[in-house]
Amino acid sequence: MIPKTWSRSIVPTLLLSVLPILGWTQISLDVSVNVAPPELPVYDQPPIPEDGYLWTPGYWAWGDDIQDYYWVPGTWVAAPQPGYLWTPGYWGSEGGVFLWHGGYWGEHVGFYGGVNYGYGYGGAGYEGGYWQGGHLFYNRTVNNVSTVNITNVYNKTVINNVTVNHVSYNGGSGGVRAQPSPADLAAAHERHITATPVQLQHQTAARSNPALRVSANHGHPAIAATARPGAFSGPGVVAAKRAETTNVVHPAPHPQAAPHPQAAPRAETEPRQAAPRPATQPRPEPRPVTEPRPAAEARPVTEPRPAAEARPAPEARPAPRPAAPPPRPAPRPAEHPPEHPDDRDHH
Repeated sequence: MIPKTWSRSIVPTLLLSVLPILGWTQISLDVSVNVAPPELPVYDQPPIPEDGYLWTPGYWAWGDDIQDYYWVPGTWVAAPQPGYLWTPGYWGSEGGVFLWHGGYWGEHVGFYGGVNYGYGYGGAGYEGGYWQGGHLFYNRTVNNVSTVNITNVYNKTVINNVTVNHVSYNGGSGGVRAQPSPADLAAAHERHITATPVQLQHQTAARSNPALRVSANHGHPAIAATARPGAFSGPGVVAAKRAETTNVVHPAPHPQAAPHPQAAPRAETEPRQAAPRPATQPRPEPRPVTEPRPAAEARPVTEPRPAAEARPAPEARPAPRPAAPPPRPAPRPAEHPPEHPDDRDHH
């Protein structure tokens, strides 16, 4: 009896088991969902188990039978053949529906939606390693290869120009804005091999684990990555970590608390220095006060005194003097003729 979980994918799965033998495939297990996938969890990469393994990042898959997203842990996988690299799958929003574009193996890494999966998959291409002479060379700056004796290693700083926001899908509202480059389009037309059988078993084991469903782990699965496919317990199992609470909350208060106590005393000292300066400024101000004193220009004050010459008012006093001359003719009436006729009568 066929389990319900395989009811929709039995045909593609059978094709996947045959197509690697045929040597080519363009088939992917496409799924459409009307709910956006959660953000990618943050986790540390487990150490590589042995040489020849390539890192395949974790992703959110959808299960029709459980009607929920579940986390497929990132893991180290042996390449199907030398010279092949892994192009991760990605969710793309198209017309309000989220479509899953399955990953594949090929000689070049193609387009994976611009999603930043980390550890060499920064959104475009692959910075984790390359093939040369049938050997895979690992970039130690993005791969945990310190516990295994691997000599084909190198160090190259990876400059990530993509905003790290852990968004797990391309397009739509809030999705990554990225389009395939000419190199991505060329890689899409190359010879591909889909997920290997161990990768499919790894995904099936994740779907059957209730703890990996988003309804149970709320986006922080306890099994975020494994050292080998399907090994969900023991050494090499890594849990998701909450980087938001450890990297954002603690450093924020320190730079804010430092400047405030320094800014407060500066604001207090500045007015203290400004206060004595105005105290010295009024002292030179009395000088302009003394200058007008000599310039009191009392002279113009004295000038109005002569100009007052209210003394012409006393000149009005001599006005009675012209009245004095009328009394002078008083002696003249003594010469009146009536006095002569009296004399004449006496004679």
